[in-house]
Amino acid sequence: MSRILYRLIAMLACLAVRSGRSKELEIIVLRHQLTVLRRQINRPTINEDDRTLLGAIAAALPRPRRTGWIVTPDTLLKWHRRRIARHWTHATRGPGRPRTSDQVRRLVLRLAAENPTWGYRRIHGELAGLGHRIASSTVWEILKASGIDPAQERSEVTWSQFLRSQAAVACDFFTVDTALLRRYYVLFFIHVPTRQVFYAGVTANPTGARTTQAARNLFLRHADHLADSRALVRDRGSQFIDTFDEIFRTEGLKILKTPVRTPVANAFAERWIGTIRRELLDRTIIWNQGQLERLVIDYIEHYNTHRPHRTLNQQPPLASSRSSPPAPRHLRVVKSTRCGGLIHEYRNAA
Repeated sequence: MSRILYRLIAMLACLAVRSGRSKELEIIVLRHQLTVLRRQINRPTINEDDRTLLGAIAAALPRPRRTGWIVTPDTLLKWHRRRIARHWTHATRGPGRPRTSDQVRRLVLRLAAENPTWGYRRIHGELAGLGHRIASSTVWEILKASGIDPAQERSEVTWSQFLRSQAAVACDFFTVDTALLRRYYVLFFIHVPTRQVFYAGVTANPTGARTTQAARNLFLRHADHLADSRALVRDRGSQFIDTFDEIFRTEGLKILKTPVRTPVANAFAERWIGTIRRELLDRTIIWNQGQLERLVIDYIEHYNTHRPHRTLNQQPPLASSRSSPPAPRHLRVVKSTRCGGLIHEYRNAA
């Protein structure tokens, strides 16, 4: 701004020492140049300094002398009103409620995630106790905008969560057909919290007496692993007779029978059946019962002691057998085989 004023004063000083005729000729030339420039530029860009200078000169220059200016008197008056309004205008809050802070929004979502049974009014009460003054409708809007369902739907317990909470044991049969079209039935138990599998026998004729004896053997051999179990999940097969259930009731477990023709209700057992089929049984031909028993027992040993599980943070059910310190950068890895070479295991060389 000081440079512009300096140039203006210098120009006025030069004009003062010139003759009147030369001044008029220069003014005519300048006006003609403005006319030529206005043909090329429809609306010139004017900054705040330009507005200040033009406004100051217009106040001292008579109106007849303003001919050819790039701005009109109305524009000058509009600039003046805008400056006055800007000078006396103070920062004010817009209409409506103030925006909820991001910190409070994150806290609302955290409370909803950590407490599935809490509705928006319960969360609002907790926020009030923490000193946050927001309306309950605001809590509802935050939950809705984030796609969080009402408490009734979030608090529903899934079958998987129920089995985990019960520390259940699941059992089931699966069938294997040999090369000579002989069908065998494999009985197994799986401890749901740890995913440890227990082999219970192979037979061509699954009867109630056989399953009852398998239940007795289970507690004779693995009672320490089942001490925390509180329920047994099984289907409604005729092989599971009352004496079979009574053995588990005697050990303090309650019987959870799955609905008819609903294998998904026994999901942990069904998933393990799919695993042993994909990794072992679908990759070989079974010839007799002895071969089937050896393969199944060997695979269960691999499953419990070496095979990583995503649910168990990539550890096997018996994690202590696999836990090891971080390996050095250059270390030889040794491969071993199981189940007739169908299953590979890798360990660091000593």
